[in-house]
Amino acid sequence: MQLIVYLLVYPFLWIISKLPWRLFYAFSTAVYIFVYRIIGYRKKAVTENLTLVFPEKSDQEIKRIRKAFYKHMCDMFLEMVKSISISDKDLLERFKIIDIETLKNLESKNKSIVVLMAHYASYEWATVTQLLIDFPTVGVYKQIKNKYFDELVHRIRQRYDARLIRSYNAMKEITKDKVNGKLCSYAFLSDQSPSLAKATYWTDFMGIKVPTHVGGSVLAKRLDMSVAYLHVEKVKRGYYEAKFIPITENAKNCEDFYIVKTYLRMVEEQIKKAPEYYLWTHKRWKHRNAEIPKDATVH
Repeated sequence: MQLIVYLLVYPFLWIISKLPWRLFYAFSTAVYIFVYRIIGYRKKAVTENLTLVFPEKSDQEIKRIRKAFYKHMCDMFLEMVKSISISDKDLLERFKIIDIETLKNLESKNKSIVVLMAHYASYEWATVTQLLIDFPTVGVYKQIKNKYFDELVHRIRQRYDARLIRSYNAMKEITKDKVNGKLCSYAFLSDQSPSLAKATYWTDFMGIKVPTHVGGSVLAKRLDMSVAYLHVEKVKRGYYEAKFIPITENAKNCEDFYIVKTYLRMVEEQIKKAPEYYLWTHKRWKHRNAEIPKDATVH
């Protein structure tokens, strides 16, 4: 069944990826009208998230942000599809790294690097970084249930020689690289909600106490890596600028949870500045009323 779904869907994705940019974004607008106005995809969850974290905003302002978010979300999803066939030239023009020397400076420390990312603006196109740096890029990701689409994601990202490791296997694979003396840049999307079974650290995110992922920061401390945040901003439709903001060059000497707290404050700053570019469809705050495990750390 998974193969049938893939064989039916993939030709349409390929055709979409080949559309000229003007037609491509016209199609995205049509998708937005269908997703937002006709079927209302996760509109209730998005509205609840926005009113939860922005209690001071009026209903009119929440609706404005929600509408702008859905337009961006449709663009972003289709831009992921565009990655099937986008040229290196186009990608370098549309996703500009404005301070690649910051990451190269971290490379010069002769340590592997943890790059913490967020579901903000564009994160899929960040793979273009591999064209500009020396360290091999390794993406830590959650496996897609349909194995054929999972393989498609691998093929897209491996265009830039990026390696993917599944999140449940990250500790083993990254430790193995350390033992073998392999220097890499590891990308973690760390702003979504962990399962309660893995909720070992709780802290405020957008003013609400919730569990958060700590895998990237724990690995950085344990294996003595540098840490940076990839700060991505949307300049205009289809164009992004990104910069690497160092968090620490000596993770092993940082206080416990310093890295994750610093990272979350950076994500919050971006969300407050332009909330429409955050991924509001995820239920990031779903555990806010859950009982905090006795052995969890709470800050």
